[in-house]
Amino acid sequence: MKAAVLEAIDQPLVIRDVKCTDLKVGQVLVRNIVSGLCGAQLQEIHGFKNNAKFLPHLMGHEGCGIVEELGEGVSTVKIGDKVVMHWRVGSGIESDFPNYILNNKIISSGKVTTLSQYSIVSENRITSVPNDTPPEFCAILGCALSTALGIIDNETDLKFGESLAIIGCGGVGLNLLQAASLKNACPIIAVDKNQNKKNLCLQSDANIFLQNIEDYKDNKIDIIIDTTGIPEVISNSIDKLSDKGRLILVGQPAPGKFIEISNALNLFNGQGKIIKATQGGKTCPQNDIPRYIKLFNDGRLKVNHLFTHQFDIDEINKGFDVLRSGEAGRVIISTN
Repeated sequence: MKAAVLEAIDQPLVIRDVKCTDLKVGQVLVRNIVSGLCGAQLQEIHGFKNNAKFLPHLMGHEGCGIVEELGEGVSTVKIGDKVVMHWRVGSGIESDFPNYILNNKIISSGKVTTLSQYSIVSENRITSVPNDTPPEFCAILGCALSTALGIIDNETDLKFGESLAIIGCGGVGLNLLQAASLKNACPIIAVDKNQNKKNLCLQSDANIFLQNIEDYKDNKIDIIIDTTGIPEVISNSIDKLSDKGRLILVGQPAPGKFIEISNALNLFNGQGKIIKATQGGKTCPQNDIPRYIKLFNDGRLKVNHLFTHQFDIDEINKGFDVLRSGEAGRVIISTN
């Protein structure tokens, strides 16, 4: 099968012929349909995920596919099921790490990977969905959409009418905007250095578009969510928090970077400000994905405008180039 393989840090992925090994207990063979590209994968390419010692390895953590084969003990899915592939731990067995064969050698890989024609996946990294659920929508349920909805629902303590800003409006950021709209934040401020993102942000229910958080002059902001991981941007955001402000960090700063808090005494104003990091919005896949599909089927989640670029797996590096450019909503890779 074709697979996109990271063979060296800071180098393009390479399309290789990779073979699957026999399934172990709790593993599932999935025929992949589509996968989304995420900024976290750019961090993998740079080696920021402590992954250099595991090279070569397969990549991808949000996708959609069809179950082809079951390992011993698997009970939450069956052959023929359409599934969301997600990095958050769901129900079922936590299997051993999957193995593949590359150049006649055994390599280990993550418990979910999606950038290949087939994947061996731990049972607890897939969730069955109705067969008529669109594949691209399924893919972003694996990370971008479920992370955004989880952050707004589980981690912001958002009250009706509180102001909210999203800094960095890529795949996760755009979904955060519409999630904030579902929770009646007001106003919803989109911040992205790329002026070309304005229309996408407004389509995702932003009320205001800015290129820098410092440009917001009206009042302090109750909730700021940063997806960039850029220390200077995060530091500037802290200065914009209201006296009950919460700053939530989604994007991860590069290893060894520092975030500076100017006049840190201001953190103690009002009822005390909060700075916290999130891990996937505390998403619980088996409980949350069915709820999100219900919202989609009812027309309350808009996703088609998010899919701004699509490439075949052979063009995977073009997809990452678009992701780096800051021009994309969600980049989708066809793995058929």
